[in-house]
Amino acid sequence: MTHDHDLVLRPTAAQTEAALHPPSGRTGGDLVVETLAGLGAATVFGLPGQHALGLFDALRRSGLRYIGLRVENNAGFAADAYGRITGEAAPLLLSTGPGALTSLAALHEARAASAPVLAITSQVPTAGLGGGRHGYLHELPDQAASFRGVVKSVHTVRTQSQIPSAIAEAWTSALTVPHGPVWVEIPSDVLLSETTIPVVTGGDTLPEELPPRPELTAVAADLLSRAARPAIVAGGGVVRADASKKLRQLAERLRAPVVTTFGGKGAFPWTHPLSLQSWLEDRHMTDFLEDADVLLVVGSGLGELSSNYHTFRPRGRVVQIEADLGKLESNHPALGIHADARLALQALLETVGERTDPAAPERVRDVLGKVRERVAAQDLTLEQDVLAAVRKALPSGAPSFWDMTILAYWAWSAFDAEAPNTMHSAQGAGGLGYGFPAALGAAVADPTRPVLAVSGDGGALYSVAELATARQYDLNVTWLIVDDGGYGILREYMTDAFGHSTGTELTGPDYVALAESFGVPGVRTSPETLEADLAEALAAPGPSVVVLPAVLRMFAPTHLG
Repeated sequence: MTHDHDLVLRPTAAQTEAALHPPSGRTGGDLVVETLAGLGAATVFGLPGQHALGLFDALRRSGLRYIGLRVENNAGFAADAYGRITGEAAPLLLSTGPGALTSLAALHEARAASAPVLAITSQVPTAGLGGGRHGYLHELPDQAASFRGVVKSVHTVRTQSQIPSAIAEAWTSALTVPHGPVWVEIPSDVLLSETTIPVVTGGDTLPEELPPRPELTAVAADLLSRAARPAIVAGGGVVRADASKKLRQLAERLRAPVVTTFGGKGAFPWTHPLSLQSWLEDRHMTDFLEDADVLLVVGSGLGELSSNYHTFRPRGRVVQIEADLGKLESNHPALGIHADARLALQALLETVGERTDPAAPERVRDVLGKVRERVAAQDLTLEQDVLAAVRKALPSGAPSFWDMTILAYWAWSAFDAEAPNTMHSAQGAGGLGYGFPAALGAAVADPTRPVLAVSGDGGALYSVAELATARQYDLNVTWLIVDDGGYGILREYMTDAFGHSTGTELTGPDYVALAESFGVPGVRTSPETLEADLAEALAAPGPSVVVLPAVLRMFAPTHLG
């Protein structure tokens, strides 16, 4: 008797012939690119290096599209954005030692933001593995140890036969919720040596789903159905899981106000009667959430920024849905549900009762009115006008990528993303230099829409080399640089704390002339002409730079007492 699990797909005669007589001239590098293609990859990002030559030579023989950046960390940021936009694992190909290590900050951001990145780096020759001091170029005693605390999983390959399985295992890890970066290292001799292993033709892999436990969603549904003042915090997990529509259905059924975290921008319609928008760094919003008798937190760990710098103290019951087990109840006791946001919200929709609460929109309007009054009392018209000009200039549906700069800090709270998965920033790990290279990755993912990058002059200096990348591949990215002559937010933080700042003033280039030297059009604008200049740049094909000389200020914090 034959059972279903005994069935084996038998190769065709042609497949058998190809396996018995693989083409000559292939190397371990070919096994890598063949595996990536078999898994569904179409585009790879990276930067070549001496130990990775076998890998990059194999690219020449493949159908994969290669996007080469000028700095490894920027290549990591581009892959991060490609993964966020497409939901696919973005291959990142790098060399050994310094090349690999330079990507760590980008992989840190990808891990914090749950962006699927498949980093594949070379290693010293196999004889150099194991921690001995052989004196190979780029040698580290344990290269994998440098990545183990940053990425989701680490995979070391020692032979060519391990390559397809190791990459498939890493691919599955990157796309299993919570998504994240993974790392594969392959010795240079394994990549360079000729191989007799058959051409890799398969590779389908299905990431494991993470459904909620039904007994937990039953309790959560009961709590929410009977709540008098329910509220919802929607984080980046809602966006990553493509669960925005289910979130809206649940909020409307419960008549529960919704605030989105900075990583969850766009998860809930900005102008919806139940939308609290994203004003999480405001004490009025913190008070409102503390007053909820049942608070549903979906796809957020209620970390530093989402909790108004850990000043949030919930008085009611907290129900937390989180795919990252380490974040579950890490900051507040809760009914913790370890699950993918989409599957958990669907389970709640199937069991939760419908509430009637005609006063909910009024409570939302009241708290947003208090927030507006607080900001209006601080003489911040310039900042609000600049942000409004950016919103008006950016076409609906066009993605934007924000560096760590004062205008981005404003955008976290006050910018209407208009749709999920369209506004991204480096607030996960908080490193400089994210905005422009990430925007390049997004433009590669979808060349049909313009992409906006926003940086300060400090962050821009991390990324200016990628103007060459933007021009080489003719990518539709407009780069807005707000030039305030230094690290503006650090200047403000230090002045507030110590009465003066140190190390925050920068001598910078003429960014317009610099852009033009790369063959990229540039324009110097003003707050009054920003909307028109930015809209014109975004409408033109190819890369462009818009420079806004302006000193912006942050709204006053509410977490300091």
